Amino acid sequence: MLRLSRLPIPRGRLPALRRLASTATSASPSPSPYSSTPPTPPPPSPLRPRTSLYSQPTLPPIAAPLPVDGLFFSSPHLAQPPREQPVHEQLAVLDACLNSGEITRAEEVASRINQAWARRKNAYKQEAAPDPGSLAELLPPRVHADFLRAYLQKALALNTAAETSESARHDKTVWIAKAWAYFDTLTDSAWWVRTRRAERNGAIDKDVLAVLLKGLVRAGPECYNPPSDSRVRIRRISTVLSRLDEFDVPLAHVLRSDVFSLDSQVYLGSVSPEEVLNALEESGSGGEVFREWEGVISSLRDELRGEQDRREAQTKAVGALELDPTRSKDLEATVSLQNLRENLSALATSSHVSPADRQRALEASSYDAAQQLYLHEVAELTKAGKNKERGMQGTWLQGVMWDWMRKLRERLDLDKAGTGPGNWSKETEVLPMLRVLGTDKMALITIVELLRLSGAGGVSDGMKSTRAIIHIGRAIETEYRTEKLAGFAEKKAEFTKELDRLADNATGARGPSAAVDFMWKKERQAREVDGGMREQLPPDWTQGQRAKIGAVLISALSDVATVERSVVLADGTRHTETQPAFSHAYQYVRGQKLGIIRVNSEVAERMETDPLRMTLHPRFLPMVVKPKTWTSYNHGSYLSRDTYVMRTKDNGEQVEHLKQASDSGNLDHIFEGLDVLGSVAWKINRPMFDIISEVWNTGEPFADIPQRDSLTQSIDVEKPAEAETDPRARDTYRQRIKKALQERRSAHSNRCDVNYKLEIARAFLGEKFFFPHNLDFRGRAYPIPPNLSHIGNDLCRGILMFADAKPLGDRGLRWLKIHLANMTGFDKASFDEREAFAMEHLEDVYDSVDHPLDGKRWWLKAEDPWQCLATCMELAAALRSPVPTEFMSSLPVHQDGTCNGLQHYAALGGDLAGAHQVNLDGGDRPADVYSGVARMANAVIDKDVLDGNEYAIILQGKVTRKVVKQTVMTTVYGVTFIGAKKQIAKQLKERGDIPIEKLYMCSLYLSRIVLDSIGDVFAGATAIQTWLNRSARLIAKSIPVSRIPAAVMLDKINKPKTPAMTGRPTKNSIKKVPSTRIPKEQMVSVAWTTPLGLPVVQPYRKEKKRQVATTLQTVYITDPSIPAEVDARAQATAFPPNFIHSLDATHMMMTALACKDKLAFASVHDSYWTHACSVDEMSTILRDTFIELHSQDILEKLRAEFVHRYQDNLVPVSKVPAGISFSVHDGEKLVSQTGLSSKVEPAADLEDVYSNLEREDGDVLTPLFKNPPKVRRASAPSWDDEGDDVGMKEEQEDEQSKFTNQSTSNKANAKFVKLSDILPPVPSRGTFDLEKIRDSLYFFS
Repeated sequence: MLRLSRLPIPRGRLPALRRLASTATSASPSPSPYSSTPPTPPPPSPLRPRTSLYSQPTLPPIAAPLPVDGLFFSSPHLAQPPREQPVHEQLAVLDACLNSGEITRAEEVASRINQAWARRKNAYKQEAAPDPGSLAELLPPRVHADFLRAYLQKALALNTAAETSESARHDKTVWIAKAWAYFDTLTDSAWWVRTRRAERNGAIDKDVLAVLLKGLVRAGPECYNPPSDSRVRIRRISTVLSRLDEFDVPLAHVLRSDVFSLDSQVYLGSVSPEEVLNALEESGSGGEVFREWEGVISSLRDELRGEQDRREAQTKAVGALELDPTRSKDLEATVSLQNLRENLSALATSSHVSPADRQRALEASSYDAAQQLYLHEVAELTKAGKNKERGMQGTWLQGVMWDWMRKLRERLDLDKAGTGPGNWSKETEVLPMLRVLGTDKMALITIVELLRLSGAGGVSDGMKSTRAIIHIGRAIETEYRTEKLAGFAEKKAEFTKELDRLADNATGARGPSAAVDFMWKKERQAREVDGGMREQLPPDWTQGQRAKIGAVLISALSDVATVERSVVLADGTRHTETQPAFSHAYQYVRGQKLGIIRVNSEVAERMETDPLRMTLHPRFLPMVVKPKTWTSYNHGSYLSRDTYVMRTKDNGEQVEHLKQASDSGNLDHIFEGLDVLGSVAWKINRPMFDIISEVWNTGEPFADIPQRDSLTQSIDVEKPAEAETDPRARDTYRQRIKKALQERRSAHSNRCDVNYKLEIARAFLGEKFFFPHNLDFRGRAYPIPPNLSHIGNDLCRGILMFADAKPLGDRGLRWLKIHLANMTGFDKASFDEREAFAMEHLEDVYDSVDHPLDGKRWWLKAEDPWQCLATCMELAAALRSPVPTEFMSSLPVHQDGTCNGLQHYAALGGDLAGAHQVNLDGGDRPADVYSGVARMANAVIDKDVLDGNEYAIILQGKVTRKVVKQTVMTTVYGVTFIGAKKQIAKQLKERGDIPIEKLYMCSLYLSRIVLDSIGDVFAGATAIQTWLNRSARLIAKSIPVSRIPAAVMLDKINKPKTPAMTGRPTKNSIKKVPSTRIPKEQMVSVAWTTPLGLPVVQPYRKEKKRQVATTLQTVYITDPSIPAEVDARAQATAFPPNFIHSLDATHMMMTALACKDKLAFASVHDSYWTHACSVDEMSTILRDTFIELHSQDILEKLRAEFVHRYQDNLVPVSKVPAGISFSVHDGEKLVSQTGLSSKVEPAADLEDVYSNLEREDGDVLTPLFKNPPKVRRASAPSWDDEGDDVGMKEEQEDEQSKFTNQSTSNKANAKFVKLSDILPPVPSRGTFDLEKIRDSLYFFS
């Protein structure tokens, strides 16, 4: 083993170390005896260690991103610098240049990046710009490794010629000298960065050194041990040894770099670490410096030989494994399933292979799936092409695709050489990216992906151009990245011992030795993250680059792809002509002129009967060992693949906050909670799987499984009698056909999805497996595997069980019966009534188990039929066992919150009435907020009936719980008035007893009543939601004080037109004050920290569209990498639901932490799962944690955080409340003043400030429990969904138009007040006692 134990431990990682080294000593609390009558309240768990809420140190605020057009403003007199190509674009071009061999251009791009950084650094020193950071952060070690690799590849290309040619030998030596010269530049002071421990070189890591050593050794003795009389002076390879201490990179780490396990020519061929040691010894032997290294090199050589022997023995064991995939009877396995089964073959067991090795093989196997797809598609199209040439019958679509691929490949070869009509040399910005893949692969990807997009995005016979060209560009980028990953899948990095320790680690206490292991692992992981596999991934391409690449390929395909169409004329003759398969045109869609790509109708019709069969890529699968412990924001879960702890969707601001919290040790509770969720072992419920497989093989539709031939089913829709003569009737008929086609495609897609889930389940039969978890940006936990997990649909949940069984006991048997009632939908009764319901249906239960498919099929009537059947099986097995209470049960039993978002609102506000409605308060039976709202709505309707209201008369007696449920559920999560209306309209339409011509106005009328009823019940929630909304709007409107000089500059683009410019008087043209850059400087997102320390940053910003001229058309794309001002309206509207989501995520994580080492715990947001025998204990814990959470003064702490985080932010206002200090900008600096009295200027209060700021964006479109006072139709109602949206949008614009001419805070005379001075106070809290939650049987039930 290499000497790693002496590595120093970074201080910032000690909290996580202490967390993982701690032992669980608390005893499990006694289960609380729930019954239908209120029992003695379950006591809190005094021995359960409390989670330290709000215990993390306060982190310094992170500055908001700068607007893209104002990077260097420090005063209004500073000129704006020339626009530069964004760094992320230059990095992507640099990567493509290096990988396509264009070294000269790569050097130019790197020089531009370096110069731009130097300018920004100089501006920072003059306090005219933010700190650009270290140059090593901009150009990480990966870039330098690629540069060295490119130089050394040029030298290696001359190896053969140098043997006979003196000039070739000279040229080869010149390239080696360039590599040494580049390496020397990396030692400059600009590359050094300061860490917590010391200053280190940020440009040189183990991979950079490994590339240099590997290339020199491969180049031969004349390069790594050059003679003294060489024409070009180059150094000996052994000189590197003297600098390893300077770079703080041990030689052992260099020799274990992944670079030595990549044997392709792209990675300098095959060179072993032993060969490097030999070269070092040969070139340094006899030197004084080398004597210090002789012992180290000898020791390393012995260790490497021993490890090689062990690897060879292990390879023999793995090579003997073979998985014989099981085929479904009567169903030929598709290529997708064959590919999946091949990738799952790593699950084959052997006594010689450890679980960790099987997991590593499983992860590595997914990397080659894209290559298998490519080879299969090429083989199929080649076969179709040959059959066509031989006159054999084959699928028409495959035949023409083969023809297109051949022509497109030839065209791309000409364009690449500069001799074709689409000369690539004209596309200088993306030329290197067009060279990273072979033309054959690009041709295939373009054709297949373009056909897959057909009919998407509202264009029935084609697709939107912008979407298509970006999609194709992204597909090329994805294939390029996959090729890179496929290379790394061959790596032989030494993970074995540590991964085996992780795999075999029991749940028992961890002693000092485990802590030492963990310290060693964390140091190794830090070094891997700094320069390991993740750093080798190429940078993301920008939307503009993707658009240009996609346009080049689509334009070329449009030129060469043709089809032959024939028509029989009236005289019986057949006329045939060649037509383009794809054509570009423009079309008006919802009033907007859009570029579209049309697919020839012949192709579109054939696709209906000859669909594309695409291979699915199993990127993320369940794990056969426990997931790797989360140790940082980007290191955890899968063993040999880095994964981010948060799904940020390329949002750099979220990643920056997450990294800061991770580096500061603030995420330890989050990491530990995710580890708890990922450590739960699962298995496939074999009896359920067998039944579902039997259903599947019949091909008939059953439950939520569509029928087998759904894609080729004939379309049976009613044809109106007037369809031939009446245009409206004909259009209705077309819409019905279109809808039927969509349903047919959807059914086929759903069946493919089920097929994929079942194949994964089949592969894991008999396995114990785990689901690694990560978070969304609000902190909600999700399993990373997307296809099969407990967060999936009813079928997924029905075939999953805990891997470990526990005896039921008396209480567990009772909870199993209650769970059965819940699965059938009988979940609004008391627990005793639910238990009685299960006993009354025992005959149905036994029949469901004994004859699931040929019996009465009682289980099929349940809300969740597959889960109901699984529960029937578990209950029947328990009752039929000799001692039911001793039956070993593995079935997860659920406890679900009652409209969990409203539960949090009621607890936050201490709302007595709201608490009772959502079961925070105790009761003999569960309160049902949905039924309560329905009753209130019916009372209002009955009253309106007496007044003769037309819509009340229609709706009387028809508003049920089901009609209002979705709206009640989603109001807490920000549903708008329009959304509520559409939800209710959908439910009313499904009833079938509302006249279609009255549906729109009835849903409009009822949605107002429902929202008002919710507002009456949850008055406390309304106040909190308003406070959250206003706070978010103020933050989004605020500007850092350092940006005020830039903000007050006049915006020349938006300068108002004068009479002289327009030739006619303009209303208020003389009085109108010019607008400033204030809106462009409003870049501050709403961010907060959850009680467990997770930073949450809202990603909502206005779309920053960018014009990109492509060969196909000029497109406007939204590039997320371009900083854009925040969308204040979206920030304000989304904050209440996002904040509540972050609280329910915190409650779930606290519960998971409290269940650690006590019981199995899984969750689907506000649905908590455990063994039946553990439900009472989990119920006690989840009540404890909820009370513990809401016993904190959450809203006051949130306000205090806002004051701290945005302490230097100012809000522009048009009027200032009396007594509040404000500032104005006099052209040079901010001048502070005191609020004016009403005698000088009309006084304003805070409500005026809030109202004025809201007017700038228009109303927030029905915040929670509030609806517009008046709704006016701008046109006749439309009965389709799209018509409703368009009509309502016109109404909203009418309501907002009255604000357009009013003065706002964006004018040049704006005043600036401190955000903290006008941040509204927290709403007063009600009198609800949180301790009552302990008495509530139905809080979660």
